Amino acid sequence: MFAKLTLKSIEARAVLVPLRGPVVSKVGLFSDWPLILIDLHTREGIIGRSYLEPYLKNAARYIIPAIHDLIEALEAKPLAPLDDFQRNRRSLNLIGYEGVTMIAVAGIDMAIWDALAKAAGMPLAVLLGGTVGPVPAYNSNGLWLTEIATLAQEAAELVAEGGFGGLKLRLGRERLAEDISAIRAAREGAGEDIKLMVDFNQGLALGAALNRCHALDDEGLYWFEEPITYDNLAGYVQLSRELKTPVQLGENFYGPRGLYEAVRAGASDYVMPDLMRIGGVSGWLRAAPIAAAAGIQVSTHLYPETAAHLMRVTVTAHWLEWQDWADPILQKPFAVKDGFVEVPDVPGIGIEWDEEAVAKYRYDV
Repeated sequence: MFAKLTLKSIEARAVLVPLRGPVVSKVGLFSDWPLILIDLHTREGIIGRSYLEPYLKNAARYIIPAIHDLIEALEAKPLAPLDDFQRNRRSLNLIGYEGVTMIAVAGIDMAIWDALAKAAGMPLAVLLGGTVGPVPAYNSNGLWLTEIATLAQEAAELVAEGGFGGLKLRLGRERLAEDISAIRAAREGAGEDIKLMVDFNQGLALGAALNRCHALDDEGLYWFEEPITYDNLAGYVQLSRELKTPVQLGENFYGPRGLYEAVRAGASDYVMPDLMRIGGVSGWLRAAPIAAAAGIQVSTHLYPETAAHLMRVTVTAHWLEWQDWADPILQKPFAVKDGFVEVPDVPGIGIEWDEEAVAKYRYDV
């Protein structure tokens, strides 16, 4: 049963946390990772929490004001996440449903769902009609476009972190031979049975992607993720039809309709919505059934804590992408064992801030 909660106020803080190793990809180089921490306070004393990962440090100066603008319409009203999701989106349709507007909506939405699950005394997965338990995950904490000579050792270490059976490897180096060497090195370190999900981070033009992916099609890779610009659906249709290796797409879907358009076009074999862009929990609950109706398996992108709960109630749940990038500011990071992320049996999503760490990494916007 949903407890009645009334919005009191919201606090959004920006932090810049250190990464264990730098992110080196076609989309940029990052040694630190920006997060926006959201605390949604209710009159009943329950605090709902969520975070956003805006990629760029300066993005917080646009997203945080949008969050505060949206929340004004909800003050002193009972929280109803599905209604609030629709209301927030409609209030911004004149400036567009994508980008900062959807990101702000998603951050508020996830915090509302966390508050409601806490008030009900249930983990979010249970509130949504499921159960807590393990979720299959692959490790996405490394194997960037770094020196090939280091990849074997790094792959072995990534497997050992949680008994993982799958790893994310970034490809798209200057020469095909370098990508092949990277694949061989990762397998050398992780073992021949490892599942390699490879990500090009939109780094190739369509012609180059056709050449590169056809050349790698017999390497036994688990999927090709975003070889080309995410919104080139016609190009993805061609890739999906021609390649034997499944094509993965979806971290840049803005809202359920973005997923629907890709599914309708036949643009990929798998989808992997990102909670910040798909619209938080409410957006996911609307988008995942579209993929399920088409028989398409759904993986996650970032946000492993909230995403783990949602995978427990997703009909065609596939793989959870595991990163520990938010761990420095969490009181109790989620556990990983034998390649599975364990959804904790605690009320809400299960994220609470380490306030000493937040104070250390906070920055003004």
